[in-house]
Amino acid sequence: MKNKYRNIFLAFGIVAVLIMMFTFDMDYQELWTNLKRAGIYLPLVLILWLLVYLINTVSWYIIIRSGGKPGFSFSRLYKFTVTGFALNYVTPVGLMGGEPYRIMELKPFIGIERATSSVILYVMMHIFSHFCFWLTSVLLYIFLYPVGWGMGIILGAITIFCLLIALLFIKGYQHGMAVAFVRLGSRLPFLKKKVFHFANAHKEKLENIDKQIALLHQQKKQTFYSALLLEYTARVVSCLEIWLILNVLTTHVSFADCCLIAAFSSLLANLLFFLPMQLGGREGGFALAVGGLSLSGAYGVYAALITRIREMVWIVIGLVLMKVGNFKQSKERYSA
Repeated sequence: MKNKYRNIFLAFGIVAVLIMMFTFDMDYQELWTNLKRAGIYLPLVLILWLLVYLINTVSWYIIIRSGGKPGFSFSRLYKFTVTGFALNYVTPVGLMGGEPYRIMELKPFIGIERATSSVILYVMMHIFSHFCFWLTSVLLYIFLYPVGWGMGIILGAITIFCLLIALLFIKGYQHGMAVAFVRLGSRLPFLKKKVFHFANAHKEKLENIDKQIALLHQQKKQTFYSALLLEYTARVVSCLEIWLILNVLTTHVSFADCCLIAAFSSLLANLLFFLPMQLGGREGGFALAVGGLSLSGAYGVYAALITRIREMVWIVIGLVLMKVGNFKQSKERYSA
């Protein structure tokens, strides 16, 4: 990627972080008190996400390798993973920053078609794993807790919603989604003409991208299910974060409860996908999820706070990594 474009991504990320810091709804002295209260658990939470991002990177790496030798190191892909998620955190709709950045970084190594198909496939796998996680969390709740009429309706609605989206994803894996996304964009009033011209100019490339997506599902099922399992594992491992945070306040929370809290808080937060960092949705989701398990709502607020701090730290790390190691790019590409 040219430094000019990389600097644009970096500038956008820095501005977003500054805005979020100055609009943080908490006194800095109170924030410092809560951070000290977390003690050793805060660095453990930060280190945990080294592992989560590692699992994410392995999932993406095996998708890329299914199309041939990548031509770059695993550590470089880890860097793209962390930076991509950092950009996603600070942009509305989640996919407006990280995915274009990843495609542009991969393009010099594997070409635009393969870069685009691998990123689309990984994003689909990442999102699909969330729906699988939410579905299994419904089963976990039914297994652990009595279900009344009210909760039964909520769990039923979640199940139907997740199954419908899962069916759409399966169809997308079978036929590809690049052309479908372009068709969807052509229906937007202000983008209709631009998207139409783009579709005509890049028709062959878009069709090739869809073929690559369908190929993974049809002929490389081991790679497909391995990537999905890794992404699902990342969801489960990330639940350790909530367990670590809540252990600051109480020892009466099981890991299964933390999985339920993570599932239902993330479900609510993702319904508010149009907000940068899902501001407000994450906090409300934690408070409701914790309250639903007959725990104090204050636990949820505290968990949301520490989670938000972890996100801010990793956003900064991701933005810094954007400018690290780029001088080796051409050398690495030609020596691979």
